[in-house]
Amino acid sequence: MTTAHPLHLTYCTNIHPGESWEEVFDSLIRYALPLKREMSPGAPMGIGLRLSDAASRTLTHPDGWRDLKAWLDGNGLYVAILNGFPFGGFHRQRVKDDVHRPDWTTHDRQTYTVRLAAILSQLVPDGMSGGISTSPITYRPWWRPEGREEMLGAACDNLARTVAALANIRRETGTFIHLDIEPEPDGLLDTTENTIHFFTREMMPRCGKVLVEHHGFSAADAETVLRDHVQVCYDVCHFAVMFEDPRASIRRLTEAGIRIGRVQLSAALKAAIPADPAERAALAAEFRPFADSTYLHQVAARQPDGSLQQFPDLAPALDTIGTTAATEWRSHFHVPLFVQDYGRLQSTQAEIVQTLELVQQQAVTEHLEVETYTWEVLPPALKLDLHSSIRRELEWVRGQLGARRG
Repeated sequence: MTTAHPLHLTYCTNIHPGESWEEVFDSLIRYALPLKREMSPGAPMGIGLRLSDAASRTLTHPDGWRDLKAWLDGNGLYVAILNGFPFGGFHRQRVKDDVHRPDWTTHDRQTYTVRLAAILSQLVPDGMSGGISTSPITYRPWWRPEGREEMLGAACDNLARTVAALANIRRETGTFIHLDIEPEPDGLLDTTENTIHFFTREMMPRCGKVLVEHHGFSAADAETVLRDHVQVCYDVCHFAVMFEDPRASIRRLTEAGIRIGRVQLSAALKAAIPADPAERAALAAEFRPFADSTYLHQVAARQPDGSLQQFPDLAPALDTIGTTAATEWRSHFHVPLFVQDYGRLQSTQAEIVQTLELVQQQAVTEHLEVETYTWEVLPPALKLDLHSSIRRELEWVRGQLGARRG
């Protein structure tokens, strides 16, 4: 489904449980086909496909991706972006910081990503770029100061090898695939500032050197392929948790020469912290159902001087709510896009609206992806059936895009 502008709107199938290819394909039949019939009967509809390591191994054989391509074409669906962030299990089990394993210091992450690229190169429609979202290099608490150089060297070596593979795919097939690094709270990359620092001060010189010395690129070509093939997955929820204005953030990334491979449309929870102790206790009671045992729900607490205090999860933040000096909390919990108020809690829906305004005014990206993956762990009062939930998300985004065009 497309807007009047060159924007491709999709939803990410990490919404659906399932690690094997059989489970993933079953979810496409069960959910993607009805959505296509209802929401885009006369035009192709894009799917943001999530493939685990296990599922990707099934599709590596030519019969696998050929059968998938034929099925997509036959049903008016297409795949131009993959979610390559969660490597293994992502639903109905404790995920927490394991979502970052394996990180970019490992060969497992690199070989998995190149495998995804080989699959995606066979699926991307003509004239469209393809993108693979990936982790923010590593989980910051694992980034030991004494091991920094070793870890950074390993990560950049693996990134350079991946970029060489993507450049080779482009040379041999004409298909342009970019790696979309996804900053998130407590990732090595979690703010605009440290994303720019990593890209310009760490990745470019280190990966460039590897490409020149080990992959046969000239210095000029190495810089070009790095700028082309390593981009940012701008998850609106993640940057909103860090209290970043999307317009300023995207402008700064663009001015630094960093491209936006996709914008993921997702909303975080937020709340002003009241002074009254009874009101704080009531606020804590409304936050508590969101402190699930499956995912990390990092919290950034804005202090009176504007600085941020960060908590690795919602539960430890709640332990401090009675005494905190913070004026506002924001929590990494992907709540529905189409709801702004949750009693004493609100969502960062305004940041999504601002981002959608921007992407229609400027050529920021061609891919918009709805990525609310937490339906199974939402408090019961917020749960709808999954088909209706996905449809409402997409309809809300379409409505925002239509309002801006009008």
